[in-house]
Amino acid sequence: MSSNESAAIVSPIVNQKLSQWKKQDTIWMLSLYGTAIGAGTLFLPIDAGLNGILPLIIMTILAFPMTYYSHRALCRFVLSGSSSHNDITDVVEEHFGSFAGNMLTILYFFAIYPILLMYSVAITNTTESFLINQMGITPPPRALLAIILILGLMGIVRLGQEIIVKSMSVLVYPFATILFLLSLYLIPNWNNAIFIQSNSLHANGGHGLLMTLWLIIPVMVFSFNHSPIISSFAVNQKQQYGSQADEKSSLIMKYSHLMMVFSVMFFVFSCVLSLSPQDLLQARQQNISILSYLANHFNTPIMAYIAPVIAFIAISKSFLGHYLGAKEGLSGIIVKSLKSTTGKTINKNSLHRIIEIFMILTCWVVATINPNILKMIETLGGPIIAVLLFIMPMYAIAKVPAMKKYNNQISNVFVTVMGIISISAIIYGLI
Repeated sequence: MSSNESAAIVSPIVNQKLSQWKKQDTIWMLSLYGTAIGAGTLFLPIDAGLNGILPLIIMTILAFPMTYYSHRALCRFVLSGSSSHNDITDVVEEHFGSFAGNMLTILYFFAIYPILLMYSVAITNTTESFLINQMGITPPPRALLAIILILGLMGIVRLGQEIIVKSMSVLVYPFATILFLLSLYLIPNWNNAIFIQSNSLHANGGHGLLMTLWLIIPVMVFSFNHSPIISSFAVNQKQQYGSQADEKSSLIMKYSHLMMVFSVMFFVFSCVLSLSPQDLLQARQQNISILSYLANHFNTPIMAYIAPVIAFIAISKSFLGHYLGAKEGLSGIIVKSLKSTTGKTINKNSLHRIIEIFMILTCWVVATINPNILKMIETLGGPIIAVLLFIMPMYAIAKVPAMKKYNNQISNVFVTVMGIISISAIIYGLI
C-alpha cells in the first residue's frame, strides 16, 4: 500500500476523532471557564459600569477576540514543544535557551503565585463574612478558619490533576447557573440611569473615552485570564491528539470563551442596568463585590445568602486552576535550580510533597494576615501576566521556527496591540 493510500485511510479517522465531542472536551471547556471566572468577575460590574455605557459596549465587542486570540497563542506556544510532556517552562527553555528559560520560569511562577495567595485571602474573608452576617455565629479564630479551608482545597489537589480538572468542571455548573439566574432576576430592576447620567468623566477624574478604555482593558484581562491552566491543557491535548492538538484545543477554547463572554457580560450589563452610577461608586468606596452590594441594596434575604455562596464557588474553582500553574512554575524553578547547581534530580513524589507543604504554609500565613487583595494583584501579578499572555507568544511566532506557520495573521497584530495597551495601563496605574 502506498503512503498516499495510507494517508487517505488515516486522515478520515483522525478527522472523525477531532470532530467527535467527548466528555473530556467538556470537562476541559468548563475548567478553562472555571479558572477564568473567579473573584475578579464579582468586581467587574463596578469597574466597568462606572465608566459609562459606551466603554461597556466596546468592552463587550473586544472581550471575545482579546481572550480567544491571546490564550490560543499561548496554547500554541506550549504545543510547539518537541515533546508531548513538555510544559510551558520546558518549552521556553527549548526555544529561548536555559537562561531565558530560567528567567521566564521564575516570572511565570510569580505571575500566578500572588493570585493563589489572593484567593486564599478571599475565600477566608468570604467564609468569615458569611458566618457572621448570614449565619449569625461567631467564626473560629482566623488562623484556624484559614487552615481548614486551605486544607480542604489541598485535599482535592492531593488527588491529582485529573480530579482537580473534574472538580472544577463540576463547580462550574452551579456557578454559571446561579450567575445566569441572578442576571435574569435583576431584569425587573433595570433602569435608564446609566444612559441619562454622564458619569464617565466624574468616575475617571475627567478622562475621555480613549483614556477610559485604556485604563479598563487591564481589568478585562484579569477578569477573563486563565493562562495558569493553559499549559496543563495544552500538554493534555498534545498527548491526546498529537499533531492535531492545535485544531482541537482551539475548538475547545472557542466554546469556553463564548460561554465566558456571554455569561459574564450579561451579568455585568444586568448589574449595571439595575443600579445607578452613584450606587456603583458606593460599591467601589465600600470595597465590596457587586453581589454583596446587591444583597444590601435590594435588602433581599435570598440574595444575601446567594452572594457568599457564589463567591465561595468562584474562588474555590479559581484557586484549583491557579494551583496547577503555580505548581508547574515552582516545580520548574526547583528542578532547574538543582540541575544547574548540583547536577542532581529530585524524586517526583518528594518534589510534589515539598511544593504542597510550601503552598499550604504560605497560603495559610497570608490568609491569616489578610493583606489588601487588589493591591497585591496589581503590584505583583498584573504586568507579568500581560507579558506572558500577549507578548511572549507573539515574539515566539516571529522568532521560533516551530511557530513560523502562525506568522502573518491579523490576529497577531491585535494581540500585540492589546498587550502593549494592557502593560502600559498597568504600569501607569502603579506609578
